[in-house]
Order: sequence, then structure tokens, then C-alpha cells
Amino acid sequence: VFDKYINKIGGNAVIALQFALLKAMSNNKIWKFLNPYAKTLPKPVGNVIGGGMHTNEFSTDVQEFLLIPQSSFIQENVEVNRKLHTRIGNIIKARHVTDEGAWIPDEMSNEEVLQFLHDFLSTRDDHVEVKLGLDIAASSLYKNKFYHYKNFSSEVKSKQLSKDEQVELVNSWIEKYGLFYVEDPVEENDFESFTKLNNVRKGCLICGDDLITTNLQRMKKAVKMGAVSCVIIKPNQIGSVIKTKEVVDYAHEHGIKTIISHRSGETMDATISHLAVAWNIPYIKCGIYGKEREAKLNELIKIEQKL
Repeated sequence: VFDKYINKIGGNAVIALQFALLKAMSNNKIWKFLNPYAKTLPKPVGNVIGGGMHTNEFSTDVQEFLLIPQSSFIQENVEVNRKLHTRIGNIIKARHVTDEGAWIPDEMSNEEVLQFLHDFLSTRDDHVEVKLGLDIAASSLYKNKFYHYKNFSSEVKSKQLSKDEQVELVNSWIEKYGLFYVEDPVEENDFESFTKLNNVRKGCLICGDDLITTNLQRMKKAVKMGAVSCVIIKPNQIGSVIKTKEVVDYAHEHGIKTIISHRSGETMDATISHLAVAWNIPYIKCGIYGKEREAKLNELIKIEQKL
């Protein structure tokens, strides 16, 4: 019934109404209403250092540097990310955060941040392993058939890369820094370059956000081409709970990992936390710092306590 109104009133309005109905029908227990047998919770993917389109200040070209703790318990993972967020901010003496609560590094390039985080995580003395990921948001760097970097490394600030050179760069970062996850490594319509990376880097999740846009037809094309091993899920990107579930189901049926995600302009609503549990989504990307981000994580902790 709602899907036919998406084009008339917009996906944000439709998804907000659907979320409100789900809350009312479930007495604010959406996860249990949708899946009474749910028993697993997602691992958080947390944005700790950032730049790109998430800030107007001069920062890294890479939009998000991500921490992915590997405990079996959501509360422990959340606590680890919060502690690391504080420690990292103190070490790099950051004074400002992006619009998603990630630290804006002062005069650190992409390569310098990668090296710092790799060394920092490698020397941690903690029983919870934390893996490193990136959201390159490469479409924001792509113009006139080249990727344009303004803060590439300490030696070379400005740099232009061709499509093949971008693939080589991402490959080298995965290898050198042991990356577990790379989101949007190339621009949003370059399925072929996604496929090149995904075929070579089986140990790293090659994730499509702008490539897929929570759209089933684009998801099918990516699966057919072997372009991704992971996909970002954003309900208000497609504007329908039903259409979102179709993409999640199709991805899981074809062995593609799913990550349900917040948006930059967030609210306190925590419905995506419930959907992650109900739909057995293994990861949730909702930041680390900021009340809009923490609301999702705190909701998961409450669900874990009930389970």
C-alpha cells in the first residue's frame, strides 16, 4: 500500500510512517515482532577518524576510518569502540569532529592516518580484536575520469589517479594495512573495478553503498558480476521497509554480507537496531560518538540484555 506513494510524498516520509506503525504494532519491540526467534546481534562498525564530504575543514580525502571490534557481545564491542575513540582523539590531539562524530585529524594525510591506526591497533594489549576498515566514498573524489586527492600523503598532497591506478591504490592499502573492510573504493557506476577488487581481495569485505543504493536491481547486477562481498543497507535510501527487506534477503541468499547503516543527517530513532536483530544482519554502521549515534548502540545493548 505504501510503496505506490513513495514517488508522491518521498521515501523519508514513507519510511518514517512505516517505522511509526511498526513501533505501535510491536509495543516498541520491533525486533521481537518481526522475528520472535532472533538471537544474534550485529557487530558495530564505528567511525573514528574522518574527512571527505563529512566536514568543511581540510582533512583526509578518505571519508571514514572505521573500527570493527570482534567480541561476541554487543555491549563489549560498544565499550571498546568508545574507549578507543577517546584514546585516539587524545593521541592525535583532535579538536573537532565531523558531522558523524569522527575526529578530524590536524595535518594528517590519508597515508599517515592509515599507518597510525594500523600501528595503534597492532600494539593494543586487549583481549578484544579490533579490525580496521575504510569508507573511501570514491564518488566524491571522481571527476573528469580521474580520482582527485588533496591530502594523499605527507610527501605528495595533490594527486590524480586513473581508474586502474585507483584499484592499485586500494589493493596496496588492503595489503599494507591489513584492511578488513573497504566501502565504496571506486566510483558508484564502476561495477567492473569493484569486480576486479572483489576477485583479488577475498579476505577483505568489498562493500557497495553508492554502488547499490539499497536497490534490488543494482544488487542483482552486482551479484551477477561478482562486484561485492558486502552491501550497505539504508531503509530511507530506498524509502520502503518491504523493499529494504528484499535487498537484505537477496544479499543473504547469495552469500553477501549486509551492514545496516545510519545516515549523515541522523535522528534519535533506533529502528535500524531492531531491524538488524530481526533480519540477522551481521553488522551495523552507526558511528561511535554523538547522541544520535549512541541511541542505536544503546538500543542494541538493551536488546542483548533481554535476549
